[in-house]
Amino acid sequence: MDRLLQDLVVVEASRAVAVRHCGRLFARLGATVVRAAGGDDTVIGYAGAAGEAFGRWLDAGKTTEAPACADLVIGGLDPAGVTASERLAAELGAVLLEIRWFHPDGPYGAWRGADELMQALTGMAYSFGPAEGPPTLAQGHGPQLAAALTGFNAALGALIARPRPARVTTNVHEAYMCLTETGAVSALMEGGLALRVGVNRYVPSYPCASYRTADGWLGVTTLTPAQWKAFCRLIGRPELAEDVRFATTVERLLLADEIDPQVTPPLRTRATAAWVEDGLAARVPLTPMPDLAEMPNVPHWRDRGAFGAVDGAGVVGPTLPYRASFTGRPAAPFEGGPASAPLRGLKVVDFSMGWAGPLCARTLADLGAEVIKIESEAHPDWWRGWETDQSGDPPPRETKFSFISVNRNKRGVVLDLTSAEGLAHTKRLISWADVLVENFAAGVMDALGLGPDVRRALSPDLIAVSMPAFGHGGPLTGVRAYGSTVEQASGLPFANGREEWPPCLQHVAFGDPIAGLNAANAVLAALWGRARRGGAEIDLAQVACLFGFGADALIAQQLTEGPLPRTGNRRPRAAPVCVVAGADPDTWLAVAVDGPQAWQGLCEVLGASAWKADPALATVDGRNRRADEIEAAIAAWAAPLSPEAATGLLQARGVPAAPVSRVDQLGYDPQLAATGFWPEMERAYVGRHIIPAAPFAYDGARPALRFPSPILGQHTEEVLAELRSLSPL
Repeated sequence: MDRLLQDLVVVEASRAVAVRHCGRLFARLGATVVRAAGGDDTVIGYAGAAGEAFGRWLDAGKTTEAPACADLVIGGLDPAGVTASERLAAELGAVLLEIRWFHPDGPYGAWRGADELMQALTGMAYSFGPAEGPPTLAQGHGPQLAAALTGFNAALGALIARPRPARVTTNVHEAYMCLTETGAVSALMEGGLALRVGVNRYVPSYPCASYRTADGWLGVTTLTPAQWKAFCRLIGRPELAEDVRFATTVERLLLADEIDPQVTPPLRTRATAAWVEDGLAARVPLTPMPDLAEMPNVPHWRDRGAFGAVDGAGVVGPTLPYRASFTGRPAAPFEGGPASAPLRGLKVVDFSMGWAGPLCARTLADLGAEVIKIESEAHPDWWRGWETDQSGDPPPRETKFSFISVNRNKRGVVLDLTSAEGLAHTKRLISWADVLVENFAAGVMDALGLGPDVRRALSPDLIAVSMPAFGHGGPLTGVRAYGSTVEQASGLPFANGREEWPPCLQHVAFGDPIAGLNAANAVLAALWGRARRGGAEIDLAQVACLFGFGADALIAQQLTEGPLPRTGNRRPRAAPVCVVAGADPDTWLAVAVDGPQAWQGLCEVLGASAWKADPALATVDGRNRRADEIEAAIAAWAAPLSPEAATGLLQARGVPAAPVSRVDQLGYDPQLAATGFWPEMERAYVGRHIIPAAPFAYDGARPALRFPSPILGQHTEEVLAELRSLSPL
């Protein structure tokens, strides 16, 4: 896919990680990308030489030669970066992609940002860590990387539009809401509180954790009753499955301290590979968990080309998480729609379920594409719920706000793909479509009679994206997976948390939305290149999508003797970074001092004039050596204050700080409310409800909310009638 965007010229106007990663995506897909000058890479990633190597990964394939004109300028994150990008876009006659920390119109608009604050404000940090607290901040630049993925999708959509908008805007805060927006809507509309119940313990799955085996670590996820029963049989403890106290995931989660001692010893008796093989046969999501040092040499990923050289010093880093084959038959170029809907006229058939695939299709729908979602009565989207009893008014499957949130702007049909008639209708939909999205396990589409050869015959110019957890081909292809499995298999659990914890998840399904954004990247790039390369079969591995999120850790591990240290909230590029308690129970304040100005401001707030003048504390290393003392002073100062009041005082002195929000509080967040992130829609069975808006805008206008998520089979007759009018069966 390295030539798809070869006719585009992109210019970076700042050295922020979000800007550079967005530019990296364009460069990897063939665009000419000009990087900005300056910057100090010793203060990104894992700092020092590891930060510089991470910077080389971000800048690979870019040039420093200034162009006479450009298609796109990417700028941000601070006001100076935005101003520079505005000026440069005007000079080059380019579309401007502006990435900020926050939407400028809300009460946080002038705050200093940091990746750690985005974790705090989006609900990601609150549930991560021991039950007693404090909440834990994941390592790395994940929020900025999510903004880069979002910005890429929005920018390429803008470049497709006719005429193009002048400015595309997004922000890290709203982009990182991709991980918690569904939980926030569910909490507000259905009730309930966010919980922090321990390391590797998240609603609604349990067990959903990492366990030692005879030779390493195993990731385990059991969600459905069948998976729990099968897992108990695998470990030789069938009586656990018969214990009514453990019948549901929530009951198992609440009794985790009783379950863990019973499942841990059996898992230690065999090697990881043996458990994975048994899990595959029993249809239980069990995955190997290679650590950061092992990952680049895992045969499955080596054979997929998931890692490539960063520099001549032997350091390797993640490549793109997808690969593709093309027909080579030039297709008619897609004629873009207006800036309000650049993909208007693009036809998408969406077979996907859950979160990853539906978010990809929702992104295309937000950009104006016509998306037809295919389900069946026997196998509806499992995010409608997995209850077998649908009695009641309203039926349970029509009230799940996670489903409602990721399936807006789509029409829905019910087709039985196991029947001749249903399969015939499905094939007609594929013949009609420009894009096909599916996230089934590997081999499912072939078993349904809709594999690549069949759909290519039906629609030679079709762009099809398939996204099983481990991609197609290789020894791990058949491993069953959820978003938790994807994170377990990615190496990230060995970067986050503390040394005494087992490898730990930062979210119940971190892999899902990140894979969805990457899939949209791939589809949009293939659409741009279709006129030259023809139709495409895109093979995306969801696990590989998280390699990019762990790139700084994977690179730092190669420059570190022994395992990369797991330091909780502390990090080598900034100090102090901590979470301290507020005045009220279970309220928390996150602080991330990221430079000399912020350190001076913190000293002024604390009244620590001696620290301000101490040259030993002028460096991050010096402050980390005295982290216990400094964090204790912050905790004592913050203890009588609300996190909101403390944040105001710190931000006024230029110190990055923010309250740690729970997911159930996000529906009331003043920033998200003020900037229109929670618009309302009307839907049968649930009435008026909030919905997350698209986290980007064209010339100040967010994409339209055209219609709510479909009732099961709501548009079947309507869509089939339209197909019959095009070509009789």
